[in-house]
Amino acid sequence: MRTSFLLLFITLFTVSALAQKPNELTKAEKKAGWKLLFDGKTLNGWRGFHQDSVPGDWTVEDGSITKVKADGGKRPSGGDIITVEQFDNFEFSFEWKLNKGGNSGVKYLVSESLPPTGKSGVSFEYQVLDDDNHPDAKMGIAGNRKAGSLYDLIPAPSNKIIKPVGEFNQSKVIVKGNHIEHWLNGVKMLEFERGSEKFKQLIAQSKFKNNKGFGEIAKGHVLLQDHGDQIWYRNLKIRELK
Repeated sequence: MRTSFLLLFITLFTVSALAQKPNELTKAEKKAGWKLLFDGKTLNGWRGFHQDSVPGDWTVEDGSITKVKADGGKRPSGGDIITVEQFDNFEFSFEWKLNKGGNSGVKYLVSESLPPTGKSGVSFEYQVLDDDNHPDAKMGIAGNRKAGSLYDLIPAPSNKIIKPVGEFNQSKVIVKGNHIEHWLNGVKMLEFERGSEKFKQLIAQSKFKNNKGFGEIAKGHVLLQDHGDQIWYRNLKIRELK
Protein backbone atom coordinates (compact mmCIF):
# COMPACT_ATOMS: atom_id res chain seq x y z
CA MET A 1 0.00 0.00 0.00
CA ARG A 2 2.77 2.42 0.97
CA THR A 3 4.68 1.71 -2.27
CA SER A 4 1.52 2.31 -4.35
CA PHE A 5 0.94 5.61 -2.57
CA LEU A 6 4.53 6.69 -3.22
CA LEU A 7 4.25 5.78 -6.90
CA LEU A 8 1.04 7.82 -7.20
CA PHE A 9 2.63 10.77 -5.37
CA ILE A 10 5.73 10.75 -7.56
CA THR A 11 3.64 10.41 -10.74
CA LEU A 12 1.63 13.48 -9.78
CA PHE A 13 4.82 15.26 -8.72
CA THR A 14 6.43 14.48 -12.09
CA VAL A 15 3.40 15.60 -14.11
CA SER A 16 3.39 18.88 -12.20
CA ALA A 17 7.11 19.37 -12.80
CA LEU A 18 6.82 18.61 -16.51
CA ALA A 19 4.10 21.23 -16.89
CA GLN A 20 6.80 23.84 -16.29
CA LYS A 21 9.41 24.43 -18.98
CA PRO A 22 12.93 23.36 -18.00
CA ASN A 23 15.33 26.07 -16.84
CA GLU A 24 12.64 28.68 -16.27
CA LEU A 25 11.19 30.14 -13.08
CA THR A 26 7.50 30.67 -12.44
CA LYS A 27 6.24 33.96 -11.04
CA ALA A 28 5.69 32.22 -7.70
CA GLU A 29 9.28 30.94 -7.66
CA LYS A 30 10.67 34.37 -8.45
CA LYS A 31 8.56 35.87 -5.67
CA ALA A 32 9.86 33.20 -3.28
CA GLY A 33 13.44 34.21 -4.05
CA TRP A 34 14.51 31.42 -6.41
CA LYS A 35 17.15 32.11 -9.05
CA LEU A 36 18.55 29.93 -11.82
CA LEU A 37 22.09 28.60 -11.68
CA PHE A 38 21.81 27.50 -15.33
CA ASP A 39 20.05 29.44 -18.08
CA GLY A 40 19.56 26.39 -20.31
CA LYS A 41 21.86 27.73 -23.03
CA THR A 42 25.26 28.69 -21.65
CA LEU A 43 27.64 27.81 -18.82
CA ASN A 44 27.70 31.37 -17.56
CA GLY A 45 28.12 31.38 -13.78
CA TRP A 46 30.23 28.21 -13.79
CA ARG A 47 33.96 27.50 -13.97
CA GLY A 48 36.30 24.59 -13.42
CA PHE A 49 37.37 23.64 -9.91
CA HIS A 50 40.61 25.60 -9.34
CA GLN A 51 40.26 26.89 -12.90
CA ASP A 52 39.23 30.22 -14.44
CA SER A 53 37.05 28.71 -17.17
CA VAL A 54 34.89 25.65 -17.82
CA PRO A 55 36.80 22.55 -19.05
CA GLY A 56 36.04 21.65 -22.65
CA ASP A 57 34.47 18.29 -21.84
CA TRP A 58 31.53 20.09 -20.15
CA THR A 59 28.96 21.54 -22.52
CA VAL A 60 25.26 22.32 -23.01
CA GLU A 61 23.09 19.78 -24.83
CA ASP A 62 19.32 19.97 -25.30
CA GLY A 63 18.82 22.30 -22.35
CA SER A 64 21.09 20.36 -19.99
CA ILE A 65 24.61 20.73 -18.66
CA THR A 66 26.34 17.58 -19.80
CA LYS A 67 29.73 16.01 -19.28
CA VAL A 68 31.09 14.10 -22.28
CA LYS A 69 31.93 10.48 -21.46
CA ALA A 70 35.65 9.78 -21.29
CA ASP A 71 37.15 7.55 -23.99
CA GLY A 72 37.69 4.06 -22.69
CA GLY A 73 35.87 4.90 -19.46
CA LYS A 74 38.93 6.69 -18.08
CA ARG A 75 38.48 9.81 -15.98
CA PRO A 76 39.29 12.74 -18.33
CA SER A 77 41.51 15.69 -17.54
CA GLY A 78 38.72 18.26 -17.32
CA GLY A 79 37.63 17.78 -13.73
CA ASP A 80 34.67 19.10 -11.74
CA ILE A 81 32.88 22.39 -12.31
CA ILE A 82 31.65 24.79 -9.62
CA THR A 83 29.37 27.79 -9.36
CA VAL A 84 31.16 31.13 -9.41
CA GLU A 85 28.97 32.18 -6.48
CA GLN A 86 29.14 30.73 -2.98
CA PHE A 87 26.20 29.99 -0.68
CA ASP A 88 25.61 29.27 3.00
CA ASN A 89 21.93 28.85 3.97
CA PHE A 90 19.94 27.71 0.95
CA GLU A 91 17.49 25.40 -0.76
CA PHE A 92 18.97 23.97 -3.95
CA SER A 93 16.92 22.03 -6.50
CA PHE A 94 18.18 20.16 -9.59
CA GLU A 95 17.29 17.41 -12.05
CA TRP A 96 19.65 14.71 -13.31
CA LYS A 97 19.81 11.63 -15.50
CA LEU A 98 22.50 9.08 -16.31
CA ASN A 99 23.36 6.45 -18.88
CA LYS A 100 23.51 2.81 -17.80
CA GLY A 101 26.23 2.29 -15.22
CA GLY A 102 26.74 6.02 -14.75
CA ASN A 103 28.27 7.79 -11.76
CA SER A 104 28.41 11.46 -10.78
CA GLY A 105 27.52 13.60 -7.80
CA VAL A 106 26.53 17.06 -6.65
CA LYS A 107 28.69 18.51 -3.89
CA TYR A 108 27.85 21.58 -1.86
CA LEU A 109 29.60 23.86 0.62
CA VAL A 110 32.73 23.27 -1.45
CA SER A 111 35.84 25.30 -0.63
CA GLU A 112 38.90 25.59 -2.84
CA SER A 113 40.92 26.24 0.32
CA LEU A 114 40.74 22.57 1.34
CA PRO A 115 43.15 20.04 -0.22
CA PRO A 116 41.48 18.48 -3.30
CA THR A 117 41.53 14.83 -4.30
CA GLY A 118 43.13 15.06 -7.72
CA LYS A 119 40.96 17.55 -9.63
CA SER A 120 37.92 16.90 -7.46
CA GLY A 121 36.67 18.99 -4.56
CA VAL A 122 36.10 17.35 -1.18
CA SER A 123 32.83 18.14 0.59
CA PHE A 124 29.33 16.86 1.29
CA GLU A 125 28.08 14.97 -1.77
CA TYR A 126 24.58 14.15 -2.94
CA GLN A 127 25.28 10.84 -4.68
CA VAL A 128 24.12 10.51 -8.30
CA LEU A 129 24.41 6.89 -9.43
CA ASP A 130 22.91 4.03 -11.41
CA ASP A 131 22.41 1.80 -8.36
CA ASP A 132 21.65 -1.29 -10.41
CA ASN A 133 24.69 -1.23 -12.67
CA HIS A 134 27.54 0.67 -11.02
CA PRO A 135 29.82 -1.24 -8.59
CA ASP A 136 30.01 1.70 -6.18
CA ALA A 137 26.45 0.88 -5.08
CA LYS A 138 27.77 -2.26 -3.36
CA MET A 139 30.61 -0.46 -1.59
CA GLY A 140 30.59 1.73 1.51
CA ILE A 141 28.39 0.90 4.51
CA ALA A 142 24.70 -0.07 4.36
CA GLY A 143 24.18 1.49 0.93
CA ASN A 144 25.64 4.90 1.74
CA ARG A 145 27.06 5.21 -1.77
CA LYS A 146 23.74 4.79 -3.57
CA ALA A 147 21.74 7.54 -5.28
CA GLY A 148 20.30 10.16 -2.93
CA SER A 149 22.71 9.27 -0.13
CA LEU A 150 25.12 11.58 1.62
CA TYR A 151 28.04 9.90 -0.08
CA ASP A 152 29.93 7.43 2.14
CA LEU A 153 28.20 8.78 5.25
CA ILE A 154 24.40 8.37 5.37
CA PRO A 155 22.38 6.02 3.11
CA ALA A 156 19.15 6.96 1.39
CA PRO A 157 16.23 4.61 2.26
CA SER A 158 16.34 1.27 0.46
CA ASN A 159 12.68 1.66 -0.60
CA LYS A 160 13.21 5.00 -2.35
CA ILE A 161 11.47 5.54 -5.69
CA ILE A 162 13.90 6.40 -8.46
CA LYS A 163 13.36 6.85 -12.20
CA PRO A 164 14.78 4.35 -14.73
CA VAL A 165 18.13 5.08 -16.36
CA GLY A 166 17.71 7.73 -19.05
CA GLU A 167 14.89 9.58 -17.26
CA PHE A 168 15.25 12.70 -15.14
CA ASN A 169 15.07 12.55 -11.36
CA GLN A 170 14.37 15.64 -9.26
CA SER A 171 16.60 16.24 -6.24
CA LYS A 172 16.89 18.88 -3.55
CA VAL A 173 19.37 19.84 -0.84
CA ILE A 174 18.42 22.10 2.06
CA VAL A 175 21.05 23.74 4.28
CA LYS A 176 19.87 25.68 7.34
CA GLY A 177 22.81 26.38 9.59
CA ASN A 178 24.01 22.96 10.72
CA HIS A 179 20.82 21.19 9.62
CA ILE A 180 21.01 19.54 6.18
CA GLU A 181 18.45 17.49 4.22
CA HIS A 182 18.50 15.41 1.00
CA TRP A 183 15.30 14.94 -1.05
CA LEU A 184 14.60 12.74 -4.09
CA ASN A 185 11.50 13.00 -6.29
CA GLY A 186 9.55 14.86 -3.64
CA VAL A 187 10.44 12.59 -0.71
CA LYS A 188 12.94 13.33 2.06
CA MET A 189 15.78 10.84 1.97
CA LEU A 190 17.77 11.88 5.03
CA GLU A 191 18.67 14.68 7.41
CA PHE A 192 21.57 15.34 9.76
CA GLU A 193 23.20 17.92 12.00
CA ARG A 194 26.75 18.66 11.01
CA GLY A 195 29.07 19.21 13.94
CA SER A 196 27.08 16.81 16.16
CA GLU A 197 28.84 13.95 17.95
CA LYS A 198 26.82 11.45 15.90
CA PHE A 199 27.96 13.04 12.67
CA LYS A 200 31.58 13.18 13.82
CA GLN A 201 31.38 9.43 14.40
CA LEU A 202 30.12 8.91 10.85
CA ILE A 203 33.05 10.88 9.47
CA ALA A 204 35.47 8.87 11.62
CA GLN A 205 34.39 5.62 9.91
CA SER A 206 34.25 7.08 6.39
CA LYS A 207 36.81 7.71 3.64
CA PHE A 208 36.91 11.35 4.80
CA LYS A 209 38.32 10.61 8.26
CA ASN A 210 41.73 12.03 7.30
CA ASN A 211 40.43 15.02 5.34
CA LYS A 212 41.22 17.97 7.59
CA GLY A 213 38.35 20.46 7.74
CA PHE A 214 35.81 18.14 6.12
CA GLY A 215 32.25 19.24 6.91
CA GLU A 216 33.33 22.45 8.60
CA ILE A 217 32.88 24.94 5.73
CA ALA A 218 30.08 27.43 6.44
CA LYS A 219 29.86 28.89 2.93
CA GLY A 220 30.92 27.39 -0.37
CA HIS A 221 30.32 26.54 -4.00
CA VAL A 222 27.94 24.03 -5.60
CA LEU A 223 29.94 21.46 -7.59
CA LEU A 224 29.03 19.05 -10.41
CA GLN A 225 31.29 16.02 -10.36
CA ASP A 226 33.25 14.68 -13.30
CA HIS A 227 33.50 10.93 -12.73
CA GLY A 228 34.26 9.99 -16.33
CA ASP A 229 30.64 9.12 -17.22
CA GLN A 230 28.16 11.19 -19.18
CA ILE A 231 25.66 13.00 -16.99
CA TRP A 232 22.88 15.50 -17.67
CA TYR A 233 21.84 18.26 -15.24
CA ARG A 234 19.06 20.77 -15.71
CA ASN A 235 16.67 22.97 -13.71
CA LEU A 236 19.44 23.95 -11.33
CA LYS A 237 17.98 26.65 -9.10
CA ILE A 238 18.62 27.99 -5.63
CA ARG A 239 17.12 30.31 -3.09
CA GLU A 240 18.92 31.69 -0.12
CA LEU A 241 17.34 31.10 3.30
CA LYS A 242 17.45 33.59 6.12
